[in-house]
Amino acid sequence: MKSEWLSLFKIFNRKQTSLDLKRLESILRYRFKNKSLLIAALAHKSYLRTKVPKEVQSSNERLEFLGDSVLGLVVSAFLYQKYPHKPEGELTKMKAVLVNEVTLSRKAKEFRLGEFLLLSPEEERSGGRQRESILADACEAIIAAAYLDGGLGAAQKIVQRLILERHQETTADRAQHNYKGELLEFLQGRGLGMPRYEVEVAEGPDHKKIFTIGTYAQGRKLGTGRGGSKKEAEQMAARLALEKLKTEERNARMLAQKTEAES
Repeated sequence: MKSEWLSLFKIFNRKQTSLDLKRLESILRYRFKNKSLLIAALAHKSYLRTKVPKEVQSSNERLEFLGDSVLGLVVSAFLYQKYPHKPEGELTKMKAVLVNEVTLSRKAKEFRLGEFLLLSPEEERSGGRQRESILADACEAIIAAAYLDGGLGAAQKIVQRLILERHQETTADRAQHNYKGELLEFLQGRGLGMPRYEVEVAEGPDHKKIFTIGTYAQGRKLGTGRGGSKKEAEQMAARLALEKLKTEERNARMLAQKTEAES
């Protein structure tokens, strides 16, 4: 049974294109003047290796590059204005919670943006529509597309819709997330043993000490975290280690797919 969201990217006639883009624009609460920008934002690089229709002229990689900066600017301005009395350090931590692959991919899943992605058949079969990195990249690309289409105000609307409407919940979720437990599960599930945490630096007076902690597995350093307590620094180190390991795993999978396709 075909799902109700069968997209323009499988049909590509003008009527279907209009209908599907309207649905996505309704989700985003923004109507693009230049529809090709939105289509480009949804095109993963793997899709260009297939027989693509003329409507798709490039992947979303360049838009992702721009979107990363636009997102950072919009979120920084939002936090600066909303919290006038918070110091720079706290604002930086809050921004880090909102602007990262985990948060972006989670928001993309909430809004079901994966349903609109343009992927190659191989990427589709390997679960690309739910892959965190692809979803996060698409979020940034959509933000950049809005910026090019309607300026900073348009980008702000998209960021407000996707990221900032429930930013306090996002911040609380991140604070409560057990990255150390997730890292332990990740490593043991791949036969890599248990992570080890080492205090590398402890600086400042006792009442305001800042810890720098590294996390290791099998003699390899995976991440470094800083925080006002050992627990906070360990959680950051574990989160960064997870991001690094997941990126390496994804790159290895993509290399294997490329090698298989070329053989």
